[in-house]
Amino acid sequence: MKRNKLRDIWADGRPVLHGWLSMASPFGAEIMAAQDYDAISIDIQHGAVGYEDVLAMFMAMRASEKVIMARVPWLDPAWIMKVLDAGAYGIICPMINTRAQAEEFVSYMRYPPLGVRSFGPTRAVYPAGGNYAAEANGEILAWAMIETAEAMSNLDEIAATPGLDGIYIGPADLSFSLSEGRLTPAFDREEPEVIEAILKVRDACRANGIRAAIHCGTAEYAIRAVEWGFDMTTVSGDTRLLAGAAAQSVADWRKGIEGKAKVTAIKGGY
Repeated sequence: MKRNKLRDIWADGRPVLHGWLSMASPFGAEIMAAQDYDAISIDIQHGAVGYEDVLAMFMAMRASEKVIMARVPWLDPAWIMKVLDAGAYGIICPMINTRAQAEEFVSYMRYPPLGVRSFGPTRAVYPAGGNYAAEANGEILAWAMIETAEAMSNLDEIAATPGLDGIYIGPADLSFSLSEGRLTPAFDREEPEVIEAILKVRDACRANGIRAAIHCGTAEYAIRAVEWGFDMTTVSGDTRLLAGAAAQSVADWRKGIEGKAKVTAIKGGY
């Protein structure tokens, strides 16, 4: 089985740059995978994608040799195992709030005797290569999302879950939950109580020898997260990048034509 390149990046002491896909577009996925990301995930939870879209997007990104992962909709063995069988090298599972849920998640990720994953890697054997059954447990990454006050109260127990590879912070839901709705969900938080929680997750990961990841809105904030000690940072995503580039292009055009001559009216035709 092909080695998970993220493990080699971390072994070299380098952080991972992670891309994010929310649109059901194989071409868009191919474009994103052509950029200098280390890994890219498809967001099945909140993205406008279904299983057939995921499969097509995985295939479109295969040639890039990026580490391809996905965020599943929920703690659901059907989704987790089906996305793994499609070829994912990592799964991000949302709303993990307890040690029991983390253990359940890990069990769905691993073949026996380490878990209960059913064998049937229909597509995965092609991009991953041979000996998949024997080596998948050691290569595929299990990320538990911490994004609620309840999860923070159980953080140390979750981080100590055997077989868990890392914790992925969802700052929008986390800030919303910690503030009991006072804060509007968003990335790149500056509130002291949220930054305190972020650093607490980092410390729990370090104490248990697992990786810490966080979703960021900008490269600047992601660089700060790396300086804090995070092993993987997500920077924006396809929808935000498209909207931002389009908005900037439109603004540049409209600013550029201010004060210019008006379009000449044409009479008697088109």
